Amino acid sequence: TTSAVLMPPSGTLGQGRIEKVLIANRGEIACRVMRTAKKMGVRSVAVYSDADRHSMHVAMADEAYNIGPAASQQSYLSMEKVLEVAKRSGSHAVHPGYGFLSENTEFAEACKQEGIIFIGPPSSAIRDMGIKSTSKYIMSAAGVPIIEGYHGEDQSDEKLQAEAVRIGYPVMIKAVRGGGGKGMRISHTAEDFHEQLESARREARKSFNDDVMLVEKFVEDPRHVEVQVFGDQHGNAVYLFERDCSVQRRHQKIIEEAPGPGISEEVRCKLGEAAVRAAKAVNYVGAGTVEFIMDAQHNFYFMEMNTRLQVEHPVSEMITGTDLVEWQLRVAAGERLPLLQEEIELMGHSFEARIYAEDPNNDFLPGAGPLLHLSTPLADEYTRIETGVREGDEVSAHYDPMIAKLVVWGEDRSAALKKLRYCLRQYNIVGLNTNIDFLLSLSGHPEFEAGNVTTSFIPQHYEQLFPKPIPPSRATLCQAALGLLLRERTSTQTFRDQSNDPFSPFASSNGRRVNILYSRNMTLHLGETSESEPPSPGHRPIGGEGFQVSGEVETEGQTSFLHCSVNGVKSRPKLVILDNTVHLFSMEGSAEVSVPVPKFLAGVSTGAQGGAVAPMTGTIEKVLVKAGDTVQIGDALMVMNAMKMEHTIRAPKAGVIKKVFFKEGSQANRHAALVEFEEAAEEE
Repeated sequence: TTSAVLMPPSGTLGQGRIEKVLIANRGEIACRVMRTAKKMGVRSVAVYSDADRHSMHVAMADEAYNIGPAASQQSYLSMEKVLEVAKRSGSHAVHPGYGFLSENTEFAEACKQEGIIFIGPPSSAIRDMGIKSTSKYIMSAAGVPIIEGYHGEDQSDEKLQAEAVRIGYPVMIKAVRGGGGKGMRISHTAEDFHEQLESARREARKSFNDDVMLVEKFVEDPRHVEVQVFGDQHGNAVYLFERDCSVQRRHQKIIEEAPGPGISEEVRCKLGEAAVRAAKAVNYVGAGTVEFIMDAQHNFYFMEMNTRLQVEHPVSEMITGTDLVEWQLRVAAGERLPLLQEEIELMGHSFEARIYAEDPNNDFLPGAGPLLHLSTPLADEYTRIETGVREGDEVSAHYDPMIAKLVVWGEDRSAALKKLRYCLRQYNIVGLNTNIDFLLSLSGHPEFEAGNVTTSFIPQHYEQLFPKPIPPSRATLCQAALGLLLRERTSTQTFRDQSNDPFSPFASSNGRRVNILYSRNMTLHLGETSESEPPSPGHRPIGGEGFQVSGEVETEGQTSFLHCSVNGVKSRPKLVILDNTVHLFSMEGSAEVSVPVPKFLAGVSTGAQGGAVAPMTGTIEKVLVKAGDTVQIGDALMVMNAMKMEHTIRAPKAGVIKKVFFKEGSQANRHAALVEFEEAAEEE
């Protein structure tokens, strides 16, 4: 049962009632918090930047306030602006979500000073757990297993390198205030230590305004296992079992599951108890996650504690039947934990797949752009779609490129995995690159199915996870041609209906000729190659083969399906035609077939003498070359910062630099030429 107002029980340590909550975040997590607030009868207040004016979280909130320009530093990270809105709107509490101000000690303190409830742990817990070196000491004292490393004050290159030698390579270089994969590098040898240290420091300064580093032993091929913990203001703390988040790219999670595959009851219990000891050691209140590294023998070592709700919290909710945001609101109002440890039951298995705007074939380069078409599986009690975007919305270059989290539940791991793959095939997006096909390859890999997951899963199985693209089948070509033809017929019918002369030859698109059997050729692009075929319904030879094709387009809601028959085989793919491209989605996979643009319309863009181009919009962090420099293929030219990540731009060929187009600190747009090579190098 839920009450309209959260009131602390009389005589408790409760901070006060919560009738109105400000969500100091954006995107899917803001929408997630609002859904629970609405369910509990708590009013929600949104904040938004100029870039998010038309965002879903703004539309969902009861009230919304603009807090500045697109750049996070001037909007979502501005404590003053967020607190001003909290006071102006009369909010009783602030929910920070994840990222942004969620683990900021000063912000938690500032809320307290203003008499506003910060929905999270006390600022002392954020401080103790946020500085990794401090957290290691506290954990060690609390009897939580830790890993060897150097967390000292001497930050000279020589000292850090000497410690790396003492610990033994490979080592992890990590920002003390790090998180989210930022300011983190692996050094395998003494030779690459300095380069990795510099890169980690730069990224840490950019992300946390602090470049103090720690060096620790890097456990080869570990599993990343984390425990969901929850504490209240009465000294109680419980664990809601573990999640395995081992499969990562760029040190960031991509697919998570709960419970961890192959983990015995005994280890599960030890993990949970160690996590609760960790939480109690810092008087933890609210939702938190204790992250462990686990080796092949299931020994585990404390890595860090995230003092907030995690991105992947839904998988823990699915296996325990809880709503952790509701728990957060209740505990923040001073209530006791809704369940005791022995009342928390583990049921079934859950997966979460993070759907990102990124290009897995280009080192998972983040992308941005409009969601021209978006259709998803139907949500039900076993399938959740956590998203902050709708069809037509733009995935902004200013923030994290996550589009959605697809969360499923099954009675056991194989049932949940089957459900995940089924739903991923129904998640169809047109307009920008996504990782959906990659998630399908990943979740269908035999080693993943067997539960043999480690943090090096993607590089280990690279060949199978990145198969060479297979051109669309002949049957798919027939479907694409039929789809184009039916669209042509529809637009002709529209023209005829508006015409004063419905019998005009211009009001017919069937190509009828007097006394001649009409045959028409259509050229279609399949990646790099073209196919020609006659697209009139009926018999169509392709590559010397004959096909009998018929069908109709049917619309259900906003979605079009192509009901078609190819040589007697019936199918019903989802059909999306945008510009000159036909997108077909079915349970067998997706295909893209385009109509070539005539040469006179195709703009020829060669870039600056074959120079390097910006893979996406971002800031030039470092320029490593100047005019007149001779470079070899693969040499680093510049370091760019985009989507909160560093990208090294390398020379696409050997040659002499003629011109460098950008200075350090300047902004470069996607596909902008960064350097120009001398023409002589071009001719060699």
